[in-house]
Amino acid sequence: MARGKGVYKRGGVWWIRYAGPDGRIRYESSGSSSNKAAEAKLIQRRKDVQEGKDPVAVKKIDNHLFKELAEHYRTWAERQRCFRTKRGFIKQLVEAFANYPLRRFTTRLLEEYQSKSSTAGKSPATVNRHLTTLKHMFTKAVEWEMVEEEVLKKVRRVKPLQENNRRLRYLSAQECQALVNACGPHLMPIVITALHTGMRKEEILSLEWERNVDLVHGFILLDKTKNGERREVPINATLQGALKGIIRHVDSPYVFVDREGKRFKDVKRSYHSALRKAGIKDFRFHDLRHTFASQLVMAGVDIITVKELLGHKSLAMTLRYTHLAPAHKVNALAVLDGAMKLQPTIQKLYNPGYRRQLGVAK
Repeated sequence: MARGKGVYKRGGVWWIRYAGPDGRIRYESSGSSSNKAAEAKLIQRRKDVQEGKDPVAVKKIDNHLFKELAEHYRTWAERQRCFRTKRGFIKQLVEAFANYPLRRFTTRLLEEYQSKSSTAGKSPATVNRHLTTLKHMFTKAVEWEMVEEEVLKKVRRVKPLQENNRRLRYLSAQECQALVNACGPHLMPIVITALHTGMRKEEILSLEWERNVDLVHGFILLDKTKNGERREVPINATLQGALKGIIRHVDSPYVFVDREGKRFKDVKRSYHSALRKAGIKDFRFHDLRHTFASQLVMAGVDIITVKELLGHKSLAMTLRYTHLAPAHKVNALAVLDGAMKLQPTIQKLYNPGYRRQLGVAK
């Protein structure tokens, strides 16, 4: 079945026929069941030929290795806020796929990588961050004409692992004090900052006196956060004292520096040493942020304020802390108990004897 010169139908799809730059007749599917779409494609093809272009010419792409892509991508990624973290992911991906040709990446290859990484002890969240980075690397590879789009489609088919983000390890007030007491001189103000601001480790270690810290007005201004938004964090009395006790290095803008004035890139060794001295097990530095949020909730601070202090974009991320306030649940039931007995609830809640009877903290 044909309609118009150069347009015909095969099955349910319209095809086009035209002469290429070499004079030979070419046949091409329009990929559409619409006659108008096929005619529009034919007009474009004829225009390309008249301008001396080969409409279906395929540019030959060299067979690049993964380490070549990683080198280009690492340079490109330096402009991103998350580069410090992503740089580590790229390094580990290179260790796994350095001399692997980009064209040989398949869905099965990456699913096997997921399985091996999980078996090696990497958390689902970490494996997913690796996969997300790798997918974006291949997106850029197609843009940079280092690999065909067909390979990118195979990479994108890999589904992320199911993550368990329910870990909410946090310290009691007594454990917090024990940890602070176990810290060395350089680590103590860093841990205090984490406990009293809920800031992430990289946010803390990259603090600069002039740009971020305002001791006069009592706040820390974060202009580069994980979600890309500016955030003001109040400085309370404990943190104020810790920051004022730091001797500034004349040759460094950073708050937390070593004796030579170089900012700390990490404090793993000293932090784990402090944990051992304090007798605290299974507690990551990021759990200090969970401790900050948990203690706020248990102190009765409303969840919206906690969300703003943490810098969460959505309330759903903060709601995970609400179940960490058992005393407040007891308080709520005490209010109900008083209401059901027709007794003044305010008197019951603020009666020390009644609160001791319930076992509620003062």
